[in-house]
Amino acid sequence: MEFPRIQVFAGPTAVGKTAYAIEYALRNNGEIVSADSRQIFKELHIGTAKPSEAELRAVPHHFISEKNLSEPYSAGIFASEANARLADILAREKNPIVCGGSTLYLQALVYGLSEIPEAAPEVRNNLMIELSERGSKALFQELVLADPAYAQTLDPTKTQRLIRGLEVIRSTGKPISFFHQQQSRPPFTFDVTVLNRERKTLYERINLRVDQMLQEGLINEVQEILHAGFSPEINPLKTIGYQEPIAYLLGALSYEQMIALLKQHTRNYAKRQLTWFRRFEQQLLLY
Repeated sequence: MEFPRIQVFAGPTAVGKTAYAIEYALRNNGEIVSADSRQIFKELHIGTAKPSEAELRAVPHHFISEKNLSEPYSAGIFASEANARLADILAREKNPIVCGGSTLYLQALVYGLSEIPEAAPEVRNNLMIELSERGSKALFQELVLADPAYAQTLDPTKTQRLIRGLEVIRSTGKPISFFHQQQSRPPFTFDVTVLNRERKTLYERINLRVDQMLQEGLINEVQEILHAGFSPEINPLKTIGYQEPIAYLLGALSYEQMIALLKQHTRNYAKRQLTWFRRFEQQLLLY
């Protein structure tokens, strides 16, 4: 059976995916489907490098500012909703173009998701105790040994997915990557092009983006989110670009430490993304 083919532009943070996808969409009667796990939230703008108003006007975008932070969202929900949106775009005789760098969202969309057994509550409770006693680094190293394929898709600072990976192993004796291999066939065929730049150039762009985010008011954005009553413990705020300003606002970091960590964490994240993107053969080096 032949499935409709969908163009995907993936790549590390700050590589220039948005600008490239918009240019491509303008030439190809396209609409952009964002595969970014945080740009979908209405409250998150500067810290997610969300497309500008001008960019959103230039080309129709999907999954940008569609959910509130109070609404639960996941890769599974995204894949289901994105497949329906892709079908709708095709039905209107437009070309859908997927653009994003969230590896779990791309995994769910491009490869599909499998049914992973739920763990017993006591397994998760024990892991949470271990997390507080041993720390996330020790648990991450355990996951690396037990399920390296899944571990390379993680940000070690995001403990929710880390705990999930370990609880599946301890409950079933099998890694999450095993279940990922059992998933059903997605309804589309995805042609993935990974955008990249020379490492030095990419890191310079990351550092510049952090400086621009701060100039545009990242600290004020984070303050407004916290003043609105959102807990700094919700998953979207425990991510790079928000956890560092929150630590600064709570007095755990100086302003200079916050900037240095934000740049370092973003560079490290880009490196992990590139490791995951090695599975795709089609690579395009930008300059």
